[in-house]
Amino acid sequence: MDALSFHAFALLCALRTTLAANNYHCNGPLVSALPPTSFQSSSSSSDSQSPYFAKLNRRDGGGGWAPERTDRLRWLQVDLRERVEVTAVATQGRFGSPDWVTSYMLLYSDTGRAWKQFRQEDNIGTFPGNTNSDGIVHHKLSHSIRTRFLRFLPVDWSPGGWMGLRVEVYGCAYKSDVADFNGRSSLLYRFNQKSTSTVKDVISLRFKSQRADGVLVHGEGQRGDYITLELHKGQLALHINLDDAKTHPSSGHVSVFLGSLLDDQHWHSVLIERFNKQINFTVDRLTKHVRTGGLDDSLEVDYELSFGGIPLPGKPGTFLRKNFHGCMENLYYNGVNIIDLAKRRKPQIYSVGNVTFTCSEPQLVSATFLSSSSSFLSLPLDAATETLSVTFQFRTWNRDGMLLSAWLRRESERLLLLLVHGQLRLTHHRSALQSSDIVIGQALSDGQWHTVSISVGGFQVSLSVDDEPPSTMQLKDIAQPGRSVLIGGCPSVLTNQGCRNPTLAYQGCMRSVIINNQPINFYMVQQGLLGNYSKLQFDICGIRDRCLPNYCEHDGECSQSWSTFFCDCSGTGYTGATCHNSIFEPSCEAHRLTGSASGFFSIDPDGSGPLKSTVVYCNITDDKVWTVVNHNSTKTVRVQGTSLQKPHVMKFNYSASLEQLRTLVGRSEQCQQEVVYLCRKSRLFNTWDGTPLSWWLDRAGERRTYWGGFLPGVQQCACSLDENCIDMNHFCNCDADRSSWENDTGVLSYKEHLPVTEILVGDTNRSGSEAIYRVGSLHCYGDRFLWNAASFYQESSYLHFPTLQAELSVDFSLYFKTTAPSGVFLENLGAKDFIRVELSAPSVVTFTFDVGNGPVVLTVKSHVPLNDKQWHYVRAERNVKEASLQVDQLPLRFLEAPSEGHTHLQLNSQLFIGGTASRQRGFLGCIRSLNINGMTLDLEERAKMTPGVSSGCPGHCSSQNSLCHNRGKCIEKSSGYVCDCTHSAYGGPNCKKEVSVSFESGSSVTYTFQEPFSVMRNHSRQSSAIFAQSSNSRESIAFSFLTTQTPAMLLTVNTYHQQYMAIILAHNGSLQIWYRLNREKEPDIFTPTSFNLANGELHRVQIHREGRDMYVQIDKDTNLKYTLSTDKELITIRSLTLGKVTGRAGVDEEVLQAGSRGFIGCLSSVQFNYLAPLKAAILNRGSSLVSVLGNLVESNCGELADKSSSRSLSDHTDTESRGKKLTNSAQSDSAVIGGLIAAVVLITLCAVAVMTRFLYRHRHERTRQMASVKEKDHQPRPELRYRAELDLHSAMRDSRKEYFI
Repeated sequence: MDALSFHAFALLCALRTTLAANNYHCNGPLVSALPPTSFQSSSSSSDSQSPYFAKLNRRDGGGGWAPERTDRLRWLQVDLRERVEVTAVATQGRFGSPDWVTSYMLLYSDTGRAWKQFRQEDNIGTFPGNTNSDGIVHHKLSHSIRTRFLRFLPVDWSPGGWMGLRVEVYGCAYKSDVADFNGRSSLLYRFNQKSTSTVKDVISLRFKSQRADGVLVHGEGQRGDYITLELHKGQLALHINLDDAKTHPSSGHVSVFLGSLLDDQHWHSVLIERFNKQINFTVDRLTKHVRTGGLDDSLEVDYELSFGGIPLPGKPGTFLRKNFHGCMENLYYNGVNIIDLAKRRKPQIYSVGNVTFTCSEPQLVSATFLSSSSSFLSLPLDAATETLSVTFQFRTWNRDGMLLSAWLRRESERLLLLLVHGQLRLTHHRSALQSSDIVIGQALSDGQWHTVSISVGGFQVSLSVDDEPPSTMQLKDIAQPGRSVLIGGCPSVLTNQGCRNPTLAYQGCMRSVIINNQPINFYMVQQGLLGNYSKLQFDICGIRDRCLPNYCEHDGECSQSWSTFFCDCSGTGYTGATCHNSIFEPSCEAHRLTGSASGFFSIDPDGSGPLKSTVVYCNITDDKVWTVVNHNSTKTVRVQGTSLQKPHVMKFNYSASLEQLRTLVGRSEQCQQEVVYLCRKSRLFNTWDGTPLSWWLDRAGERRTYWGGFLPGVQQCACSLDENCIDMNHFCNCDADRSSWENDTGVLSYKEHLPVTEILVGDTNRSGSEAIYRVGSLHCYGDRFLWNAASFYQESSYLHFPTLQAELSVDFSLYFKTTAPSGVFLENLGAKDFIRVELSAPSVVTFTFDVGNGPVVLTVKSHVPLNDKQWHYVRAERNVKEASLQVDQLPLRFLEAPSEGHTHLQLNSQLFIGGTASRQRGFLGCIRSLNINGMTLDLEERAKMTPGVSSGCPGHCSSQNSLCHNRGKCIEKSSGYVCDCTHSAYGGPNCKKEVSVSFESGSSVTYTFQEPFSVMRNHSRQSSAIFAQSSNSRESIAFSFLTTQTPAMLLTVNTYHQQYMAIILAHNGSLQIWYRLNREKEPDIFTPTSFNLANGELHRVQIHREGRDMYVQIDKDTNLKYTLSTDKELITIRSLTLGKVTGRAGVDEEVLQAGSRGFIGCLSSVQFNYLAPLKAAILNRGSSLVSVLGNLVESNCGELADKSSSRSLSDHTDTESRGKKLTNSAQSDSAVIGGLIAAVVLITLCAVAVMTRFLYRHRHERTRQMASVKEKDHQPRPELRYRAELDLHSAMRDSRKEYFI
C-alpha cells in the first residue's frame, strides 16, 4: 500500500470511528475529516478558492470556495466516501471577503449521477444562506436522507460581492443490507410449517428502481387469502384479502394506492402494519389508514412469501406478472431480516435467478427543461446524412409543448413535433400555407416515461409512441434533413426565421436521446462540447407530483401542470380553487333570506366543513321557517304479539346522515318530532317495578323512556306533563292497562336527543293487546347562528376563542356594522405567521396574513363609507392556491399563491374577535354570523362573560324577524328602518307588493348584462380555474304568469358561449324547462306538469338549480326534483328576455317556435338570481341595459288574482252570514245602536292619541335641539359615544317606515 492510499485508508477509518461515536444522536460532523479528493466543483475562481478549502471555519487558502464568474453551472460537490445518514447542513461565506451565498439548493445522489433535489416541509426547494462571510447558518433537515454525495447549488449571493461557500454536513453511519433484482430473480422466504396464519404483520423495506411496474412482495393461501405489494405506473399498490374467496368473494379484499413517480432511481421507504382488519400503509412519510372488509381477521399464507416477483411453482425464473427490477434494502418481515438471511445462505431463503447483494448503478442520464418560454436544446446533424431518425423518452405533466423541430433542406420546409392536449402531433410544413399532420397517442401528459421515435427517409415520415404501431405520412418530394435539430423549444435568435414556440416550450424531463443511431451525451452538452442549450438542468429529472398530497377538498379531482395543480370540483357540491366552499345555503332560514318560497332544497349546515349537503323540505311561512327531514317509515304501524323477549323493532333511516342531523339540529333554534302512540291493553312501563316495556333510541343510540316534552324526564308521557292522565296513579295513559284505546301521543323537543333512530314495542302479547304508533318527520325551525351577534363598545375589549385550525385552508365570513373609522374584526398570531381581517379605513377592508413567504395584503375599497351603521358582508379565504377577499357585492379581489413557497399557516395563540392581543385598534360596533371553516362561533354566549362586550346587537335589522320580504334588504334609520327592494321583484314598504306587467302580441323585455368584472386581481397571473371546471352553477328563478295562449315564451337566458335556458308553454299548455349547457350535446328538457297551465288563472313558478340538481315548484301542489346531465354553469350571460324572442342561432326548433309567438298575458314578480328584470323595465326605461319592444302596460293582475281567489272564499262566508242575518233580524236594531256608540268612542280615542303624539314629538324635537348645543361643548370618547348609541337604540320602540323600489 503506498503512502497516499494508506493516508486515505486512515482518514476513512477515522471517519467511520467518528460516525460510530455519534450514531446514537446522529449529529456528528461528516465533512471535517474528509480528504481533498472528496471535494469537486463545476469551477474555481483560483487555486486558493478550490473546493477543498470549502470546509466550515477554514481560513487557509482563499478562505473558501468560489466559482468562476463565467460558470453557468456553479455547484460544489462533497463525497462522503460511503452512504451515511445526513440530518443537517451548515454554511459560511468565504473568510474575510464580501463573498457569500444567500440561498442555495441541496442535491443528493448515491453515485454522483442521477441527482435528486432535497425538499423541506411545504416542498421548499431552497435553503436560506448567509448574510455575511463568517456567520454560520445551520439547517436541520425536515427528514434525514441516506446518501453518499451532496451537491450545493448557489441560487443567490452577496449583492456587493460574489459567491463564497464553506460547508459542513452532520449525521451518522448507516447500516444497510442490499439486494439487487435484475427482473428475472426473486427471494422466497419459506415458513417452517405448511402455512402460517397471522393477525399481525409488519413489513418494512426501502427500494429504488427505474421501472414503473413490478411486484415487490407477494404471498397467498389456498383458501384465497393474499397480500401483494407492487409498483404500478410508478405508484405503489397494496392488495390484501383476508376472506375465503370461495364463500365470500371480494368481501374481504382491499386495495390501497400511495406514492407517485417512484420509478426515479432513488430510494423510497415502505412500511406496512396490519393488526386484524386495520392496515396502516406508509410510503415516504405519507400514510393511509384503511380497514379490510369480510369476516376474518387473520391472513393465511401457504408455504412462502416471495420478494421481487411471483414465480410459477416448479418453474424457477418464470413469473405470473411483471417482476421487480431494481434494488431493495433493509427488508424485514415480522422482524426477520430477509436479505441478511439470503446473504448468509440460510435454508429459510430460496433464491430464484441471480440475486446480488450490491446495487447496480443507473446508466440513464436525464435533462430537465425548466422554462415554458425559453428552454431549448440545439443539436447538430451530420451534413452528409440523407435520412433522419430521432428517438427519445419524455415525461411531463404539461398537456402542450414543443418537443422537436427539424429544418429540411428545401427552403421553408420543416418538421414540427408538438404535444397538443396530451397527444403527439407531427406536422410537415411544406410552406407557410401547406402542411400535413400525424396525430397519435392519448394522455401522454400523465407523468410517465413515454418513448417517441421519428424517422424521415425518402418520400416517407413515420412516427410512433411507446408500443403503438408507427403512423406514416407520404411526402411529394424526397425529404432531406437540414443541419440541426431543436428539442424542447426555439432560441430567441430564431424567432424571426419561422421557429416560434406555437403554444409553449416543452417543460419536463427527457432522456435516452438518440439521433441517427448515435446516443447524445448530455455531459458533453453540459460542458459546451456539443450543441447549445438554454434553461436546462442536467443529470436530474425535476418532475414533482403536485397532487401528492391532494389539496383538493371534498373529493375534488386533482390535475396538474409542471408548476401548479388544479381542482375539478364538478359534482362535489363545492367550489373554489381547492373545492373548499359549499355552493349550498347552510339552512332553510338562509334560503328564506334569498327570497325562496317553500320547497325542497339542498342545505349544507357545516358549510365548508367535512359533511356533504343534504336535501330537506323548507316550509317557509311568514311566522317561522321549518326544516323537515323525512325518514323511511312515516306511516302508521300496528303491533301485536310482542314481548320483551321477542319485541317489535323499527329502525329509522333518515334522508341525512346522523352527523348531518347532529349539525342541523345544533344549528336550529328548536326541533321537535311527534310520536303518535295508541294502545289497548299494552303498557309502556311495568306496573310493579317500573321496568320499561317499550322505548326509543336517540341519535347517539341511547335508550330513552320519556314520550313527550322538551326535558328528558324518566318514564313519563305528555299526559303527566299536562297533568291530565286518565289514571293519576300512572304517568302514562297506556299504563292504566285498559281494554279501550288510549292515547299517549307526544311531541319530543329535547334537541340533544333528536331525532328518534329506533323504536321498540314489547307488551302486546296478551289477549286483546295491541299498539299503534307513527314516528313523524324531524321538524326544526330557526337558525340560531345566522343572527348570533355581539356588540363591542370598548376599544380594548375583545372575545377570544381557541387557536384557528387553519394550516392549509381557512375561510371567514361575517356581517358587521359600525360608525367607527377602523377596527380589527379578527386576529390570530403564531411565532412568525399570522392572519388578520380588519376595517383599516372608513371605506377599506383589509385581509393580511403571512405563512412564511412574507406578508400578503388584500384590500377592497368601497365607493361608499362602510361605517354607515348598516350591515356589511365580509368574506376572506386563504388556501394553498390563492387568497381572496369579498366585501358586499363589490368585485372579488384575489391573489394566487406562489408555486414555490411555504403553504402551512402555523398559529399558536388564541383567536381574537373584535380586537387584538395588544388591545389596540379594537373594533367598535356589531359583528354577527361569524363563520370559520363552516363552524359559526357563538358570540352571544362568549359575550355574556366578557366586559366591554354585550350579547346581540340593537336595532330593527338585527334579528331574524322578517321585516323585509322577497330578498328585500333591511336598512337602519335613526327613527326606524326602511326596506331596500332593489334586488327584489316586489315593491312596497316591506317588498311584498306584486310588480306586474301585461304583455300584448309582439311585446318583450330584454335585459342585457354588462360585461362581468366580477374578479379583480392583485397580479396579472392566469386564473387557477383554467384547468378546472367552475362550479358556480346556480340559478334561482321565480315568477307568476296568467295566459290563455300556447305555445308561449315565458323566459329565456342566453350566453356568449351559445348556451341557453328557456321556460316555455308547449302547444298543450304544459310547462317545459330547457337547458342547453353543452352545445355539443342534446339539451335537457323537463316537463313538470302535463296539464294545461294556459287556463286564464295565475300560476306561480319557482326553479332553483344547484349544480346538477334542479328543484321545481308550481303553485303549492307540485314539488319536483330533476337531475341535469351536467353541472356546468351558464358562462358569461349575455341577456335575459321575457316574451317574444327573434331568431337565434343554436336554439332548438320548439324553443324558437315558442319564442316567435312570444307571450300574451300577465307576468308578475319576475326574479332571476339577484335581478328583477320586470321591475327594471318599469323603473329604468331608456336605460341601455333594458330593451322594451311593443306595448307594455303596468298591471295589478297578480293582486287581482289573489283577491279573486280570496273573494271566492269570502263569498261563501258572506252567503252563510246573510242566511244568519235573515233568521236573526229581530236582533238587528240593538246591534246597530251598539255599533254606533262604539264608533263614537273609537273616534274620540283616536283624536286624543293624535294630539298626544303631536305634543310628544314637539317636546322631543326641542330636547334634541338642546342636546345638539351641549354636544358642541363636549365631544365624548368614541367608545362612550357608541355605548350611548347602543342604549338609545335599545330604548327605541317607535319606527317610521319608508320604502323604495
